[in-house]
Amino acid sequence: MTKKPGETNFQETAFGIIPRSKLIPLEIEGIKRAWDFVSGQDRKTKISITPEFIKKLHQVGFSWIFPETSGKFRKVEVTVSDHIPPKYNQLPQLMDSYCQDIKERLKHLPTFNQPDFVKELIDLLSWAHHQFLWIHPFKDYNGRIARLMINLILFNLNLPPIELKVETRSGRSRYVAALKKADKGDDSDLVKLIQEAIEETSREIYN
Repeated sequence: MTKKPGETNFQETAFGIIPRSKLIPLEIEGIKRAWDFVSGQDRKTKISITPEFIKKLHQVGFSWIFPETSGKFRKVEVTVSDHIPPKYNQLPQLMDSYCQDIKERLKHLPTFNQPDFVKELIDLLSWAHHQFLWIHPFKDYNGRIARLMINLILFNLNLPPIELKVETRSGRSRYVAALKKADKGDDSDLVKLIQEAIEETSREIYN
């Protein structure tokens, strides 16, 4: 959720009107619920990445905080920093195309033992992450769901999840700068962030 100039630090939730400081731990719990929902799926059967599943993911994570808007594509026009996402009436078609594109790109991903696998995987994750944020399908929590999309793809490939460093001020600043650069057609910094996250996960597993 992005705070806009002049916007209050209070939010109306299922728990009443609460300050941002009390909302943050609820958001953290929400993303945990969404990931638990993903990781609880049967690994023998790949998750079908569809607009309905993505809405379900958003609903599981945040409907207990914001029951009116969670699990539904936005019905308002929004501006995100310098980016103006598509109009809300385009979202159903755009999200359907997005999911179909992921499915098609996965078909052409090299196998695990091929030399280009890691590079092609990182390119796919970068594209999927940025494209989701470019579309901005939900009113709130697009960034959190976009980061889950990375791990949803990794889950379907039987690979461990990764974590993009966005919780610290410096980490978030670097992440936002990478996304703005990707908005202009250059995703090299976002690719680097994802590559670093994969390398860190690999070190944790094999060291």
